[in-house]
Amino acid sequence: MKDDPALSEGDVNRSPLRAAWRAGLSDETIALLDEDERYFLHQSLSTPCLDVIERAEGATLIDIEGRRILDFHGNSVHQLGHGHPRVVAAIKAELDRLPFSPRRYTNRTAIELARRLAELAPGDLGKVLFAPSGAAAIGMALKLARYATGRHKTLSMWDAFHGANLDTISVGGEALFRANLGPMMPGSEHLPPLHLAERFFGPDRPFERFADYVDYTLSVQGDVAALIAEPMRWTTVEPPPPDFWPRVRESCNRTGTLLIFDEIPSCLARSGTMFVCEQAGATPDILVIGKGLGGGIIPMAAMIADTRLDVAPQAALGHYTHEKSPVGSAAALATLDVIEEEGLVQRARDLGEEGLARLAELKARHGAIRDVRGCGCYFGIEIGGDSQEAASARADKLLYACLERGLSFKLGGGNIVTLCPPLTITQEEFASAFATLDKSLSALHL
Repeated sequence: MKDDPALSEGDVNRSPLRAAWRAGLSDETIALLDEDERYFLHQSLSTPCLDVIERAEGATLIDIEGRRILDFHGNSVHQLGHGHPRVVAAIKAELDRLPFSPRRYTNRTAIELARRLAELAPGDLGKVLFAPSGAAAIGMALKLARYATGRHKTLSMWDAFHGANLDTISVGGEALFRANLGPMMPGSEHLPPLHLAERFFGPDRPFERFADYVDYTLSVQGDVAALIAEPMRWTTVEPPPPDFWPRVRESCNRTGTLLIFDEIPSCLARSGTMFVCEQAGATPDILVIGKGLGGGIIPMAAMIADTRLDVAPQAALGHYTHEKSPVGSAAALATLDVIEEEGLVQRARDLGEEGLARLAELKARHGAIRDVRGCGCYFGIEIGGDSQEAASARADKLLYACLERGLSFKLGGGNIVTLCPPLTITQEEFASAFATLDKSLSALHL
């Protein structure tokens, strides 16, 4: 069972393999990592850091020793790869034209981005606010839900991640971010996580029973402002069955509860559609996006709300200094242009088919692989073991074996290898990553 908070993220800095990894680094790298620890507050998932990056281009990171690392992690921001020239050029041009727009004013670039997002979003999602981070955009969505409904309660899922701010960890459910912090935001109530539906609702129709439980909870409470969720759990790559979210959508409609989808890591083409909710069969009342919106360069997020929710003109929902950042908007517009002109939605589908076929071959050859799955150009490899702890230890070994061979990825849920490549990756680089996985699994006899 995944009861240890550390198991929510497999590549935490407490791994005993981190010290062994450090011992193989150059003196210059170690000196810089020591400097990093000296001046930054220590925190899980980043201290001590793995390496020192000097440059990045396309799908590749280059460290100060000149080592090239295929980036299948990228914090989910790099749909276009690192430093896409179209995005860089748009940022440079906007810096020369309008580097900052004070909040009392608007600007052409921000207006154009808001229009483009409203046109791209499904249903009646037509009102936009920008924010400098995904967590800030989630906070705006929570405030809007309160204004629109007159209620304050939220329903969300354990193990979910919606940002590291105090309000977002209240609705989030990862113990790593909540433990030992005292009271959370009042009214934050939780459901079991989607990926454990069978554990809590049994093997017979688990998601149907889960949807019934959601309906019951919303009904018996009667005063929930919003249900907030990822349409698919990103860190474990597990979308629910296609009839789950439509049933939840109906329950929200019946009880006057807003449905908020957090697509901060998953939006903008990576899933094989522009937004994951297009595959979920349910349009939310509020859609939150971020990460890759800024082209992997500028911190940029957005809340896209149903037009009927424009109900709080007297309130300051966001009021961020960079609320209508012309530079961030330019980066986002260039990102949308590249996605369209380079056909990256279809590219995600094509890479998705190829990647799943390659993973099926790996699964047939390596007994440690319990399951493989994907959503567009995003993949999960579930590493098995006699226990959760054993499976997580295996996955951790695989992570460091791949890092030694120049492949970086994230571990989710302790034992899920998540592969998140840029959509602009070359065929040779894409194939190379799977070959590295194969070699590492063989070297570890997994």
